[in-house]
Parts: sequence; structure tokens; C-alpha cells
Amino acid sequence: MERTGDDPTTAAGRSEIGYRPLYRQVYDKLLKRLADAVWQPGQMLPSEGQLAVELGVSQGTVRKALDALTADSLLIRRQGRGTFVAEHDDQQSVFRFFKLRPDRAGAGMPTSRVITMTETSPNADERENLDLLRTAQVVRIERLRYLDGRLCIAETISVPAVLFPGFARMEIPNTLYSLYATRFGITIATANERLKAISLDARQAQLLETSTGTAALEIDRIAVDLEDRPVEWRLSICLTQLLHYNSLLR
Repeated sequence: MERTGDDPTTAAGRSEIGYRPLYRQVYDKLLKRLADAVWQPGQMLPSEGQLAVELGVSQGTVRKALDALTADSLLIRRQGRGTFVAEHDDQQSVFRFFKLRPDRAGAGMPTSRVITMTETSPNADERENLDLLRTAQVVRIERLRYLDGRLCIAETISVPAVLFPGFARMEIPNTLYSLYATRFGITIATANERLKAISLDARQAQLLETSTGTAALEIDRIAVDLEDRPVEWRLSICLTQLLHYNSLLR
């Protein structure tokens, strides 16, 4: 049971938290600090007790919000040391968002090869998925991905050019999400994926060096940043004869 100070009708609770559920409001407030770079990647947060006093809630409420941010891979808990802002390095980003696994164990990091990269006007799908105006520009990347040296994915990645100045002229690394964070200050918080079984058209088959009509998996992903903006649309066409999509449900 929450202490009296957690009542949102109290002065502290009303000024900091408002009238919505405490746990979610604390989560949102801490998330805003991450989005505003008040706390930098790798930085230790104030203690649960300090945050509780500052926000006018119980330590248990703060702990619940921090646990949720940790589950979302935005924070890291280190036993006996404290809570830190997550640093999204290449390996961490890949295995958080890359869900394809070989049917046999032992695969390493996927690798990539860029085919084209241009800054251009968005098409209708890009405008819809990235919530863009017709006058906006996107950076569009086409690339191939390999797992254990085997070509398995052809993907198109689109991002709003205004959020990624100079991106179209950069050399693109294998893992984009760590680049987004370190170079452009954009941290991917969540990604919504839709999966669909398809047959390859002629261009897809050519890119993947196989036959037209081959069965494949289409992964349609919209990635959202800490400010709840859609910042990337990614369409991945995957050969899954030797792969499977692995998702851990909690």
C-alpha cells in the first residue's frame, strides 16, 4: 500500500505526478529525462530513495518504474552498484532487435552490404509509416544481410532526413541503432513488427539470388524513439529455409 505522500491530491504528488496512475507517471517522467539526455548513456541514476523524495512517491513506486525501464532495455541494474542508463552497443542492439536465428546453434553477428542509399521524397508508404508530410525528405537504404556468411535478407530502411542530417553521405555500419544513438541522439525505445508469408517477386528474387516465387518471410517494422516518434520504417524480406524467427514472450 502506498504511503500518504503518494496520494496525487497532495501538493508534491499533484505538482510532479498529476492524476494518472503513479507507476506509469513515474515511468513517463524518467523516460522524458532519458529522451532529453538529462542522463547520458552509461551514467548512474540517483538512488531510488532520492528519486522517491524528488517525485513525492514511495520508493516502491520508483522501483517498479525502474524495473519497467530495465525490462525495456533502457536501463541496466548492477547488483550492489546502482541503476545505469543503457549503452546500446552493436551486439546489444543486434540481439535485441534481430530475431532471426539459424536452425542450428552457434551463429555469430549478422553482417550487411549496402546496395543503394539516397535522400529523396517519400513514397506513400513512407509518408504513412513515418507520419511525414509530402514536402518531407527521407533517407532510403537498400541493403543485404548475411548470417554465417549466407545471404538471407534483403531490406529497405527509411528514416526522416530532418532527424538524421548528413546521414545519406555517411558510411553505414552493420548496426544502425547504436549509430542513431551516438551520432544523432535518437534512441530506439520500441519496435512494432508485422510478419507475413510471401512469395518473392522478380526483383526480390534477384537480390536474394534465388528463384521468383520462392517462399519468404516479410518483416514490416516501425521503430519508435523515446519521444514516441516513428523514426525508422524497415521492410525485411527473409529467406527462412535454414532460419527461424525467435521471440521471447514474457
